Amino acid sequence: MMEFLIEPVVRAALAEDLGRAGDLTGQACIPADARMDGVFAARKAGVAAGVDAVRIAVRMLDAEAVVETLVTDGQAFGAGAALVRVQAKARALLAAERTALNILGRMCGIATLTRAYVEAVKGTQARIADTRKTTPGLRALEKHAVACGGGMNHRFGLDDAVLIKDNHVVVCGGVGPAVRRARAHVGHLVKIEVEVDSLDQLDQALVERPDVVMLDNFSLAALHEAVERAKTSPFGRPVLEASGGVTLETVGDIARTGVDVISVGALTHSAPVLDIGLDAA
Repeated sequence: MMEFLIEPVVRAALAEDLGRAGDLTGQACIPADARMDGVFAARKAGVAAGVDAVRIAVRMLDAEAVVETLVTDGQAFGAGAALVRVQAKARALLAAERTALNILGRMCGIATLTRAYVEAVKGTQARIADTRKTTPGLRALEKHAVACGGGMNHRFGLDDAVLIKDNHVVVCGGVGPAVRRARAHVGHLVKIEVEVDSLDQLDQALVERPDVVMLDNFSLAALHEAVERAKTSPFGRPVLEASGGVTLETVGDIARTGVDVISVGALTHSAPVLDIGLDAA
């Protein structure tokens, strides 16, 4: 992962944890010259993401630490797998431990959950995408973790593309006016997506030829019908994105309706942290 993205997060997290006086426990109990060999090991199987966080966190406190990453981002591993091996000053390693584990566990958890969704739609044309439902300040890291799990990133922010949601439609007076306003405003390289919550709104959207139509909280039957209407539309078929309340139990059936993309907020807002620990070697 690009270091310039993760380094500021690690730096802020270390500053939060070390506070005004540093690690009082390490200072009190551990000789200044003591060294420690440690292994960051997985307690459960998962998918790697953010392994650079360990190296960055440890070396911020011990510039001469030897850090060996044993897996690469996107690589699957089993329970008990060693992910990173470290040789460092004991005070530094133990002070960096929680920051490294918090970031590594969070990112591996997202990558692991994403991989489960990707596996659930295998054999269909649907791709799994994330949303902007991310932890403030951690979006770049969390979206990287989604990519490590095999998912694709939706827009990173409000400035990436036009996504006309239900409230935009209400304020603009309808799907058609909203799409037309958007097209008149943005450049030719900016894609336009519009959210619809009924088949009637889908018909209104198709006339306007948006790049993407988001089918929000559609039933399976409605999704099947939406795919057929888009396929036979004289205005061309946009990319169809299903969204809303998607779970691991339902995502396979949704994918088999023929939609192109399934966006899942749970990838980032509900992924469990993967259990990883530091073991003295």
